[in-house]
Amino acid sequence: MAPVLTQTYSTPTRVNRLRAPHAGLERLGWAVASLATLGLLWHVSAELAQSRYFPTPAAVFEVLRHEALNGALFTHVGATLLRVVMAFTIAMFIGGAIGMLLGRFKTADRFFDTWLILVLNLPALVTITLSYVWLGMNGTAAVVAVAINQIPNVAVTMREGARSLSRDLAEMAQVYKFGSWRTFRHVILPQLAPFFAAAARAGLALVWKIVLVVEALGGSGRGVGYQIYIAFGSFDVTTILAYALAFIVIVQIIELTILQPIQAKVNKWRR
Repeated sequence: MAPVLTQTYSTPTRVNRLRAPHAGLERLGWAVASLATLGLLWHVSAELAQSRYFPTPAAVFEVLRHEALNGALFTHVGATLLRVVMAFTIAMFIGGAIGMLLGRFKTADRFFDTWLILVLNLPALVTITLSYVWLGMNGTAAVVAVAINQIPNVAVTMREGARSLSRDLAEMAQVYKFGSWRTFRHVILPQLAPFFAAAARAGLALVWKIVLVVEALGGSGRGVGYQIYIAFGSFDVTTILAYALAFIVIVQIIELTILQPIQAKVNKWRR
């Protein structure tokens, strides 16, 4: 009897699962190589410049170590991170709700579109100044100023998501009598999730930068922005870079461990 030849085929899903760890390691390798190259260029340039206004990476990390040991780094980074989380949360919920309403109701979109464009183009400095004048030089004014700057950006992104909702899926939910809650949970929310994740990633990158400006102008006495402002007064570039680097690392950790996995998960249903 002739031998029976068998051949197995791997499904695309299985192939993707097998490739996923290797792809992750490859991205990590490229990231490490890129950062190492940047650090080397920084070190060489600083050594050639020999200027107190262009410190070496070693000098910056020494300041970081000193500030961490005396507890100042954690105090100021924690204060800034708290303001970022509060402003980011407010902006995502309010901006998301506004965007979904404008995307679903054309009349409201036509009427409030001018308002949205007006707030979207309002300079952050104006919003920050008015918040401090109206609410006082306090933490509430700082959070409100940052949230107001971010809300229109979230609203624009979520409005586009609401506009792109599938009518076929909505009609299917109506035919099968899903009801309002089940339709929102199983039909609308999965379609809006990628837009919400994109707004969150872009929003985090913008919010923390505005928070630093708010802290510098407000003179609250705590926060990364305030420390950078104090260091600027004495032209202490090393301290400026140390605190900036510390918060950049925190934001990158949030991006890599929370936001990127969430975005990958909400996009998994798309082909």
